[in-house]
Amino acid sequence: MSATHRGVHTHRDVQGGTARAAVFGVSDGLVSNVALILGVAGATSDGAFVRVAGLSGLIAGAISMAAGEYLSMRALNELIEREVERERRSIEQNPRAETAELIAIYEERGLTAEQARAVAEQVMSDPDVALDVHTREEMGVDPADIGKPMAAAVASFFAFSFGAVLPLVPWFLGSGTAAIWASVAIGATAAAAIGVVLARFTERSPWLTAARQVLVAGAACVATYIIGSAAGTSI
Repeated sequence: MSATHRGVHTHRDVQGGTARAAVFGVSDGLVSNVALILGVAGATSDGAFVRVAGLSGLIAGAISMAAGEYLSMRALNELIEREVERERRSIEQNPRAETAELIAIYEERGLTAEQARAVAEQVMSDPDVALDVHTREEMGVDPADIGKPMAAAVASFFAFSFGAVLPLVPWFLGSGTAAIWASVAIGATAAAAIGVVLARFTERSPWLTAARQVLVAGAACVATYIIGSAAGTSI
């Protein structure tokens, strides 16, 4: 949800993890599976092996991404909740020390000593407001808007699967050199599209961001294809 400041401008929500997990899930699925597919294709001309490898990479990668996203975000939320609870107890047990902390923070922000004390005492007069302000100022997070682990995990699973299935489509329709080039074309096009989407989030140059995505994906594909070719020849 965007936050508006005096009607002048808005900010995107950059703390929640669902959108981030979806965008990066597609990118990870695409890069990892197109690289895997081309690596196997470099080792063997049998399309069945490529299909099995691609499907295995899709399933294993999607499950791994979802589990990792869930566990990491869950651990982060538990850490935030623990620190918020510690802050709550400190506000209850040491209000004078916590007020002094706020005064110091506001003075560093440019308020006079009198102004800082007045604002800090006003904030500390309401325990809920005090907890919210201390958490934001000291930890840099909004305790009411932490990420949702399950939503991020689901988004990551389906996003990774979508990205991973794209370069695999040609191998369900054919095999050999034609399928390889089709996977390369799909991978490059999808990587560029992901770059454009990321550029909209970050407000950076879509051309540069798309080029970066394509270069990263291309480097991974070239490396795995060469390794696969060398392994196939040696075998």
